Parts: sequence; structure tokens; C-alpha cells
Amino acid sequence: MGRLFYQRGSLIVGVSLLLAVVAWCGYRAHSLSVEQKAIKQDYSFVNNISFGVLSVDKWRDLIVDAVRQRIENFDLTPAERDSVRKEIEHMLNGLIDKADSMMNAPQKSLKGKLRKLAYRTFVSTKSLHDQVPAFSNRIMAEALRPGSKKRLAYVAKSKLEQMGEDTYDSSREVEASRLDSIYRKYGVSDAEAFNRKTLQALQTLQPRQYRYAFAMIGGVLVLLGLWYLLRRSRRLYVSLYILSIAMALVILLVGLTTTMIEIDLRIKSLNFQLLGETISFQNQVIYFQTKSIVEVVVLLLRNGKYDSMLVGALILCFSIFFPITKLLSTGIYLLGNRSWSKNKFIYFFAFKSGKWSMADVMVVAILMAYIGFNGLVEDALHSLNYRSNTFTSISSSNTSLQPGYIIFVAFVLYGLVLSQILQWITREPRARSKSKSPDSPPPTAGSQRKVSSAR
Repeated sequence: MGRLFYQRGSLIVGVSLLLAVVAWCGYRAHSLSVEQKAIKQDYSFVNNISFGVLSVDKWRDLIVDAVRQRIENFDLTPAERDSVRKEIEHMLNGLIDKADSMMNAPQKSLKGKLRKLAYRTFVSTKSLHDQVPAFSNRIMAEALRPGSKKRLAYVAKSKLEQMGEDTYDSSREVEASRLDSIYRKYGVSDAEAFNRKTLQALQTLQPRQYRYAFAMIGGVLVLLGLWYLLRRSRRLYVSLYILSIAMALVILLVGLTTTMIEIDLRIKSLNFQLLGETISFQNQVIYFQTKSIVEVVVLLLRNGKYDSMLVGALILCFSIFFPITKLLSTGIYLLGNRSWSKNKFIYFFAFKSGKWSMADVMVVAILMAYIGFNGLVEDALHSLNYRSNTFTSISSSNTSLQPGYIIFVAFVLYGLVLSQILQWITREPRARSKSKSPDSPPPTAGSQRKVSSAR
């Protein structure tokens, strides 16, 4: 009896420590998933297409910057200079002809007649026209002096900036306020610095999530290995199975609340020429969403539509309520007295509810939905891809399964193994009592009660 107490105590302490490690890994995986989700939601907001390609303010800034750059680098090619010079000559010749016609017009007053006589005597229209090219060259030289160009650029940029201030999207004031709050949250001042900081953080978060998820799976494998090592220690079955149920509940809780699938659609790169300047948009998020099973259920139940609420209720019932109730009923069955063991509700959920649970179907459904949706998205985004000498557009789908899916798959497989173990240990006492093996102790009263109730 003392030896049995020592073995059982050692088993409970050892497996409890293993359970604590798995629970801590699950907590860390869930916490990192929540942190990653928050960062990616902020990233998708800052880089949303409404703040980029579809933003009036963004296009205003791009156009103003492009025109300002053209003003600062303003210069005329030889062909342009020749064209401007000809235009100046045409204007000067026109002014001379107009002045000549005005001076030669009939005059009624004595003063006008004297001025007309003086003009005809001292002014030669032909001589003025001959001097037009020289005047044009002087005007061009004066206009192209650095000081003159600088004054012209200042006037042009002032008008350009005034136009920019008068052009804005008033409907974006709330979003702009949220954008500023996000920048303050991450301690940055612009989108470029924000993207660098968040991308560095995301590069470390997901690998850590997978490490904790695989550590949980490793804990399950250790526990199953312990079952194999203790397969002949019948008196430790109940204690070990109760601890196995606790392990399953931890894995199920983490799998239900940790992100399972992430939908991320974006224009990866959009480049084109505007006013001689290369305009580039990077990682323009079209749509982003990430959900766990619990979040999907809550979303469907809050939708308000009867069909969505029905689907949410079915997922809640068959993929959450049934697995949890089955595990708890199994523990109650193994630990309960005779009346509990004979309870039809407990017996049904312990032994007969497996075919009603849809957790395994849920795993397959999520996988198929991911494959199908990803294929549809890739086909839809393919039409946005375009390449030419002046315009390039590259779209991408970053939709992916997340560590929560792996953890939920681990629970489903682990639950199937536990069901087989339960069938085995409830048959074991009867089989051993018939063989009466000298190496094993006779069945206890508790085990006999379990056999009679299992019948």
C-alpha cells in the first residue's frame, strides 16, 4: 500500500509539473498571438489602401512634391530655349506693330499731330524689328540668371503650397486622429519608421509562437509515452487519465482562443512615373482579418442574421461544448461513485458523444476553407499584376494558417487517442480478472464497479 501511495504521488507530482509547463507554453503562445494580432491590425490600418492609393491627401502630397522637385530643378533644353526665344520675338514684333499702328492713326488734336510727325521723323519701324533678336537674347539671359530663377521658383512654390493647403479630404479627420495615436503608441513620427519597427517585432513573434506550440505538442507526446511505460500499472490508470484530461482541457482552451487563420490581401508594390518622378506605393493592405474559433463564434452570434447565428450555435455546440463536456464527463465517470457511473448523461458524453463531436470535422473544414479561399484570392489578385516600362503593379496574398490551428489539430488527435485509452482501461480490469495473472493484483472494488457500469 505504501509503495502504491508513493508511485501515485510521484506520478501526480511529475505529470502536474509537465501539465504546468504545457499550460505556461499555452499561455505564452496565446499572449504572443494576441500581441501579434494587435500589431498587425495597427499595421493594416496604417498601410491601408485608403491611406495610400485611394487617399486624396496622399496624392496631393505626391503631386506637390513632384512639381516642387520639377521647379527646383527647372532648366530649359536648347530646343526649349529656341522655342521660348521665338515666342519672345513674336511678342516683341507684335508690340512694335501695334505701337506703329497706334502712332500712325489719324490725329485730330495739334498735340497728337505733332507727336505723329515726331514719330515718323525719328522712329524707324524696320530698325526696331531688326533689334528684336538682340532684345530677345537679353530677356532670355536675364530670365535664366540664378537669381531670377530663384525668384521665379519661390513664387511658383508659394502658389503650389497654397494649392496643396486648399486640397484635403475632410472625411479623414477621425482616421488621421487614430493614425496619430498609433504613431504615439509605437514612439514613431511617420509611416516609414512605424513599418520598420513593427516588421522587426513581427519577425520574432511568430517563430516564438510556433516554438511554444510545438513545446505543447512535445508535452503531449511525453504524456503518451508515460502511458506506454505504465501500461501494466493498472492501479495508476485513473490518476494518469485524470491528468491526461487536464492536459487535453489546457490544449483545447489554447486552441480555441488562439488565432487559427489570418487573411491578408495587399498590393505589394505599385510603381509608375508622374511628372518625371517615380511614384511608389508599397504593401498597400486591401483587407486584413484574423480570428480564433471563439472569435468566429462570437462574430456569428452577434451578426443578427438567423443563418449566421445558427452556424455560430452549431460550432459552439459541436466543436466547443461537446469536447469540453466529454472530457469532464470522462473524469466524473472515472472518479465518481456508482450512482454517477450509472448516470445516462455522464455515460453518454463519456463513451457515446464522440460521433457527435465535430472538432475533427472543424479541423478539416478550416483547412479546406483556407485552401479554397487562398486559391480564389490568388486568382482574383492575379488580375492586378501588370508590368510595363512606366507602370508596375504586384499584388500578394499573405493568408496563412496560424499556430492556433496546429494546437487545435493536436487536441483533436490527442482526444482520439484518449478515447482509445478510455476504452482500453475500462475493458482492462475485466480481461485481467478472467486471466488471473499472478503478476498483477486482483481487481479492486472500484475497478469492478467500473466494469459493471461499463456493461
